[in-house]
Amino acid sequence: MTPAAGPAPERRPLRVAVIGAGPAGIYAAEALAGQDDVPVAVDLIDRLPTPFGLVRHGIAPDHVKMRALRDTLHHTLDHERVRFVGNVEVGVDISLDELRRHVDAVVYTYGAAGDRRLGIEGEDLPGSMPATTVVTWYTGHPDADRAGVEAVLARARDVVVVGVGNVALDVARVLTRCPAELEATDMPQHVLDVLAAAPVERVTVLGRRGPAQATFTTQELRELGHLQAATVLVDPAQVGEDPDPVDRAVARNLATMRGWADHTEEPGKASLRLRFYARPVRLLGTDRVTGVEVERTAVDADGRAVGTGEVEVLPADLVVRSVGYRGHPLPGLPLDERSGTVPHEDGRVLRDGVRSPGEYVAGWIKRGPTGVVGTNKHDARETVHSLLDDVAAGALTVGGPVDDLVDTLAARGVGAVLLSQWQSIDAAEVALGATRGRPRTTLHDRAELLAAARTAQAAEAAQTAEAIG
Repeated sequence: MTPAAGPAPERRPLRVAVIGAGPAGIYAAEALAGQDDVPVAVDLIDRLPTPFGLVRHGIAPDHVKMRALRDTLHHTLDHERVRFVGNVEVGVDISLDELRRHVDAVVYTYGAAGDRRLGIEGEDLPGSMPATTVVTWYTGHPDADRAGVEAVLARARDVVVVGVGNVALDVARVLTRCPAELEATDMPQHVLDVLAAAPVERVTVLGRRGPAQATFTTQELRELGHLQAATVLVDPAQVGEDPDPVDRAVARNLATMRGWADHTEEPGKASLRLRFYARPVRLLGTDRVTGVEVERTAVDADGRAVGTGEVEVLPADLVVRSVGYRGHPLPGLPLDERSGTVPHEDGRVLRDGVRSPGEYVAGWIKRGPTGVVGTNKHDARETVHSLLDDVAAGALTVGGPVDDLVDTLAARGVGAVLLSQWQSIDAAEVALGATRGRPRTTLHDRAELLAAARTAQAAEAAQTAEAIG
């Protein structure tokens, strides 16, 4: 008599690695974990010990309500199907090929952290830097060039910010805030101290086209009008009635700027000037930036800025370019050098024009640096929809048994920061803020972040030893 067959072994869930724990990555993990058609186990990998990406290290700290988005994003980290794996850099701690052997699919969501250049003479002089350098400094990014930024700010009376997007306004606003306005933020203490001591008197924001072509939002623009220690200045002639039909957002921007048209410089206050129809053509100086040669422009019939040949020099101790972000290649992953994005079809990565099984992309590295934080939610869902369709079609399947990623990393001495360790970092930041009467103070030093993470590891080891004993 043939013995009855035992129960079939339970099939393991589909293993998915999401590279990048910013909004796009977290929204992708949320979409995967929130569906019931395909059992999944998601590893949310980030090279930093902390999650949230640009919500933590991109949104200006004085945007307190916007930064509170991380409280919403944190719900996904708590999901039983999601594991945060921080302090792991793909391409350094583990190769992409090796990672793919540990999982069934990879979703690339590591963003576009590079900056675009102006391409003008003098751009590499000390005192000239991309907005990314300033932003990472004032948000407490572990990789920030603290010494470089602080050395320039110590003598910066005149600042020129090139660009008229939201990030350009963030930089201009933060540099002209008074200490009382920043005290309630989660900025690292050294950032608050440096900004309080910085001698900034004049900030000029340059736009190569007109105010109707500026890309900042009305909400961001209006915040400038509430600065306690700075006066916003605009040229009335540049923000007069636009003879052409404009959309509502442009109309609101123009109305806001017209409200500042009668402003004049005020003694004891910094000035923040919005200047349009001007483009930098050369940065001046020998051992550091001392000025910007600016050419007056006009907008042609195609909406392009064209030079008029009329130039002048603006004094500048610091020049910040904020003319866009671009993605960088991940070792082993294709990248379109022109667009700075990964080639894809509905979120499916293309290699040499052909779909690469088990590889997907979402966020800025998929579509370019456009949209707001919430745009990533729809974008990630589109990519996850493609992934799930591939499972249903049999194009993506669960492979054989593989070693656990975290165990493999630990065996080679790579200490991944998991959720409990991140929670320990989070608690340490809240505690540090409380010592100064603030809700939170960001830990900016990687060694300090990892030391806070080890507090949780030590507590867990002690609990395990007690249970065994």
